[in-house]
Amino acid sequence: MSTSGTVAFNLDLNNLIEEAFERTGTELRTGYDMRTARRSLNLLTIEWANRGINLWTIEQGQILFTTGQGLYPMPVDTIDILDAVIRQNNGVASNQVDINISRISESTWATIPNKLTTGRPIQMWFNRQSGQSNTSLATLASTVTSTVTTIPVSNASYLATTGFIKIDSEVMSYSNVTGNNLINVNRGQNGTTAAAHTAAAVITVQNLPAVNVWPTPDAGGGPYTFVYWRLRRVQDAGTNGTIEPDIPFRLLPCMVAGLAFYMAQKLPDGQSKLQFLKQEYEEQWLMASTEDREKAASRFVPRTTFYA
Repeated sequence: MSTSGTVAFNLDLNNLIEEAFERTGTELRTGYDMRTARRSLNLLTIEWANRGINLWTIEQGQILFTTGQGLYPMPVDTIDILDAVIRQNNGVASNQVDINISRISESTWATIPNKLTTGRPIQMWFNRQSGQSNTSLATLASTVTSTVTTIPVSNASYLATTGFIKIDSEVMSYSNVTGNNLINVNRGQNGTTAAAHTAAAVITVQNLPAVNVWPTPDAGGGPYTFVYWRLRRVQDAGTNGTIEPDIPFRLLPCMVAGLAFYMAQKLPDGQSKLQFLKQEYEEQWLMASTEDREKAASRFVPRTTFYA
């Protein structure tokens, strides 16, 4: 007998949800059934992000540091940074050098006396913000050009003393507030373009995940490139039933089992199977998470400090 010769099996959204419903002892019948299942599926992938590192969501990225700028936005779907280095001579095969940068906590960052000290960055604090936008009560006090680095606002008390704002379509970062002026403003952040803005324009607070580095990059040793490996969010289930989930094929059994458990909590016919489906989900998660891990040996190197 011959085999199929293919290894392309996958489940699109429709089939995945149907399989989960069948495990609860019911059938997918209405548009609302599909909508509530998509909602549960998105909550399930968020739960996975809280359970640990999902290897297929690790992505490498880089940020070219700017002299005098210590705050840099990360993609809004960033969950956490796993590793990072400072790269000098980026792209130069014979001279490219990756240098360790240490991750510190918010409390350690707060104790740094002068955060504007310049040099090669050796420490970074990752501020894990939500990525959401909040409309503030502050507005632009006067018209500004695309190049100014001090932004006058109507009332700075509505804004944090450092962070990101959005005016029209431009995102800016600022490092301090003096009176009603945002100072040390870096224009055109997060992939936007610096532009002129008129008085009374609405200011939106951007709660972007961001990297704070110390010392602030100088001009002498640069240019410096921040190379990082991040965990991103699993993509949403979406509304098109023919799309496939943003997971490797080996996690399909776990996703189906998890969705069946989630749906059983909401379906009257699923209550009798709730404990069984929960146990099945936990077993599938244990198998999937055990397989989806680094296979390399771990190496621990202590950091030793000597005092004279």
